[in-house]
Amino acid sequence: MRITSLIVALVITAVLPVLGQEGVGQEIKHGAKKAGETIKDELETVGEKTKETAKTVGKKTKETAQTVGEKTKETAQTVGEKTKETGETVARKTKETVETTGDEATETAKATHRESSRTSGNGKTETAEQHTTNRASKPTPSPSGR
Repeated sequence: MRITSLIVALVITAVLPVLGQEGVGQEIKHGAKKAGETIKDELETVGEKTKETAKTVGKKTKETAQTVGEKTKETAQTVGEKTKETGETVARKTKETVETTGDEATETAKATHRESSRTSGNGKTETAEQHTTNRASKPTPSPSGR
């Protein structure tokens, strides 16, 4: 019986570590499975968050593009209006300048014509200053009066 007890003790000693390892193996397997599930859940959460972020970024990008489009349109209209106003101002100023220049030219032509008509009767050309001085000092005899 002593030998049998010794064999049983040896068998139990050999089997205990194997049983213990089996329990550890089960724990490792269970822990790995749980870690895998946790990683899977976290990846799904990250995927959902990424999808939400992508939608938000898309929405904001669309809003920004619309705002930029509106601002560009407003700027183009403002530039068009300013260009039109500038063109109208230039046309008006040019017309005024032409009219003023034309009036001055007409007045100058009339004055020149009067002066030349007055002086052509004398037979000699006088400047306006000489003409005024000569009239004040003595009357000019007419050629037919002699």
